[in-house]
Amino acid sequence: MNLQVKSFEEYQDVYNYSLSEPEKFWAEIAENFLWRKKWDQVLEWNFKEPQIKWFLGAKLNITENCIDRHLDTLGDKPAIIWEPNDPEEDHRILSYKQLHQKVCQFSHVLQNNGVKKGDRICIYMPMVPELAIAVLACARVGAIHSVVFGGFSAQSIADRIVDAECSLVITSDGGFRGNKETPMKSVIDDALVQCRSVKKVIVLTRSRTPVSMLKGRDVWWEDEVRKVETNGLTDFPAVEMDAEDMLFILYTSGSTGKPKGVVHTCGGYMVYTGYTFANVFQYQTGEVHFCTADIGWITGHSYIVYGPLSQGATALMFEGIPTWPDAGRLWNIVQKFKVNILYTAPTAIRSLMGYGDGPVAGKDLSSLTKLGSVGEPINEEAWHWFDDKIGHNKCPIVDTWWQTENGGLMISPIANVTPTKPGYATLPLPGVQPVLVDENGKEIEGNGVSGNLCIKFPWPGMLRTTYGDHERCRTTYFATYQNMYFTGDGCLRDEDGYYRITGRVDDVLNVSGHRIGTAEVENAINMHSDVVESAVVGYPHDIKGQGVYAFVVCPNMHGNDNLTRKDITMTVSRIIGPIAKPDKIQFVSGLPKTRSGKIMRRILRKIAEGDTENLGDTSTLLDPAVVEEIKAGAL
Repeated sequence: MNLQVKSFEEYQDVYNYSLSEPEKFWAEIAENFLWRKKWDQVLEWNFKEPQIKWFLGAKLNITENCIDRHLDTLGDKPAIIWEPNDPEEDHRILSYKQLHQKVCQFSHVLQNNGVKKGDRICIYMPMVPELAIAVLACARVGAIHSVVFGGFSAQSIADRIVDAECSLVITSDGGFRGNKETPMKSVIDDALVQCRSVKKVIVLTRSRTPVSMLKGRDVWWEDEVRKVETNGLTDFPAVEMDAEDMLFILYTSGSTGKPKGVVHTCGGYMVYTGYTFANVFQYQTGEVHFCTADIGWITGHSYIVYGPLSQGATALMFEGIPTWPDAGRLWNIVQKFKVNILYTAPTAIRSLMGYGDGPVAGKDLSSLTKLGSVGEPINEEAWHWFDDKIGHNKCPIVDTWWQTENGGLMISPIANVTPTKPGYATLPLPGVQPVLVDENGKEIEGNGVSGNLCIKFPWPGMLRTTYGDHERCRTTYFATYQNMYFTGDGCLRDEDGYYRITGRVDDVLNVSGHRIGTAEVENAINMHSDVVESAVVGYPHDIKGQGVYAFVVCPNMHGNDNLTRKDITMTVSRIIGPIAKPDKIQFVSGLPKTRSGKIMRRILRKIAEGDTENLGDTSTLLDPAVVEEIKAGAL
C-alpha cells in the first residue's frame, strides 16, 4: 500500500479498510520499510496489563531506513540543513552521504567509550547537527537515547539520568538561543554530583565557554572523532535490533511530581513516524521540511529526525528562536532555503502575530506549499493569520493532535486531502481509532457531542511502558477506562464528525505546547524556604495558550511581596527550568480545601480565569471564607 492517499474519497476508503483489517493495513504500510527479517506476527496486545507488541520477530536497524537505504539514489541530496542562531554565522548542509559518514564515525566514538547495546545515553545539547548525529549514532549501536531539552535545570537533568541509569552523557560546552548563552557543560557538572551511573561525558565545542574537564570522565567530541579518523574507520555496521527493542526514552510531565520516561521501540515507531510524515505532509521528493521544534521534545524526534529521514526528505534544523534578532527570522529562513513545509507551534504564531505585519512584509514566502501546527489547539484568530499572511491562502494548514506517548500524529488533516476547519484537528488518520467517553467510560456515539478522548485500538507508534515503572504506565493511561488508552484530553466531535481538542482534563498544564504537571511546579514552589503550601492552575494566556497561576501560602515572608515573588520564580527555574516559571503569584492565607484535605483546584481555576460568578457550592469546604479572600485578591 502506498504511504500517501491522494483524495478525500481515497482517505475514506483507506480509513475504513484500516478499521476492518487493522493488522493487514499496518503490514502493508510496513512493507514500505527496510527489514533485515520480516515479522512472524503483526500484533499481540491487551490494554489491561498493558502489553503491546508490533511486528513480532522482525529484525531491523532504524538508521538503515533513515540513511543507508537512500545512499544509492539520494546520496548527494541534503539530509539536514542547519541554520545557526546567529544569522551572520554560516549555515551547514549535510548530504545523506555526509550524514552516513558522521553517524558511523560517532558510532565508533560511542563504542570506543564503552557503549554497548541496551545502554542508556543522556543527550543534553543545543540544536546543532551533532545533536541529530548523536541520536542516530545511539540508534545505530543499539543504545537507548534520552534527549533532555536544553532549557532544563541541573536538578531536572539529574532526575532523568538517575531514573534511566544512564552510563554516558553527550553535551556541549555551551549553547546559543536568541541573545542568551546556556553554559551546558557546567549544568551537566552540577547534575552529575547526584549521578553515580555516569562513567563518561562527551563534550562538543560550540560556544567556546570555559569548562571544567575531569580526567578519566570527560572527553572532547572532536578529539574522539579524530582518533576514529586516524584509525581509518569509516563504515559502522548497524547493530541488529528486534522490532520491540527500546529505541529511546523521553521524559514527559505527569500529574504527579516525578517526570515519567515514555518508552518507544524500534519497529513500530519507525513505521508510524515514516507513514504519518509522508501522508499528512504529502511529502514530495526534493521538498524542504522545516519543523521549528527542539529535538529535546517528541516533535523534534519524530518530525526533524526519524520521520523525514526515513522518507529521504530534507529536514531543516534551526538553533535559534523565531523573534531574534527580530521577528522576521523565520520568514528570512523560509526565503533563504526556499522552505516548502513549515511546521510550528501556535505559541510561535501568536507571538509573531503580536509584532504586526511589518516583519512579514516584503519576504518571499512563495516556496511554501504546506503549513502545520503542533503542541496545542490553534485558536481561530492565529489560524487565519497563519493562513492569510504566511500561506497567502494557498497552503493547507494541518492542525495536528498527538502526544509524546503517541509517537506520531494521530488526528490531523492530510494536506490537500482533508477539508480543513479553523481550530479543528479534523479526522483521525488511517489506523487510529478514537472514541469519546463519559465520566463512567461509556462510549458517546454520534456527532455534535463532547467527552473524554480515548483510543480503543493500538497503533504502532504508541508507548510500550514508562521506564522502570510499568505500573505507572498502566495507571496513567490504561486504568481510567477499561480496555482503552486514555489521552487525558477533553474533546468535541462536531456535526461533521470533526474533532476539536478542548484541553487537559487532568492536572497537567499546556504552556507554549509543552506539558508541565501542576504537581511538579507545586513541589518546586514548596521547596522555597518561606512557602508553607501552594496550588497551581492554568489560565488563558494570549501568547502561551496557558499561563501558570500560583496561589501561595507564605505567612512569614522574608522581605516584600515582589522580592518573594522573584525568589519563588528563581526557585522554580533552578529546580525545573525557566519554562515552568509562574506568570502570576498570588499570596493567600489559605487554600480552598474539602474536609478531607483535598485542594479544590476547580475553584482556583475559575478565579484565575476571572470567572468568579459560578464557583458552585463552596459551603462544603473546610473554610468557605478563604474563597472570598482569594477572589478579592485575584491578580
